[in-house]
Amino acid sequence: MSNLRCLYPGSFDPVTLGHMDMIRRAARIFDTVVVGVLHNPDKQGCFPVEKRVDMLKKACRGLKHVEIIAYDGLLARFTREQDIRVVVRGVRGGADLESETAMARINGQLHPGLETVLLPAAPDKEQISASMVRQLAAFGADISPYVPAEALPDILAAFASQDHN
Repeated sequence: MSNLRCLYPGSFDPVTLGHMDMIRRAARIFDTVVVGVLHNPDKQGCFPVEKRVDMLKKACRGLKHVEIIAYDGLLARFTREQDIRVVVRGVRGGADLESETAMARINGQLHPGLETVLLPAAPDKEQISASMVRQLAAFGADISPYVPAEALPDILAAFASQDHN
């Protein structure tokens, strides 16, 4: 019996309820969802990759067959190394659709046989983005409607320790 694994990649800086919705939906379709947390050493994120992995592990604790793995480099290389043939990406609108389609084509060229499944964002989650959460948190706004409860303390602590005035 084959184990159909997919990769849901992203920076998850920080994890949002939009991300969690995609993970849950992918878990209903695939046997295993590998959540790939991109570590780009050339780009300084708001949260270190280890913290992003930790927040995702906390948020996904009750989900079966979900693995959280940090990776760097090309997605196509990572999917080959992990024997993954399907990438799941969420799209919030036309701009996301255009950029994700272009990326799917490039990844398919770099890893022949790699397919990308584009899932439209749920209507109540399509306005949520990690950059929006970071901006709201920086100004002290309530971010609890946008992030998993398990990650909220870590996100609030990170922004409380920074001077954003």
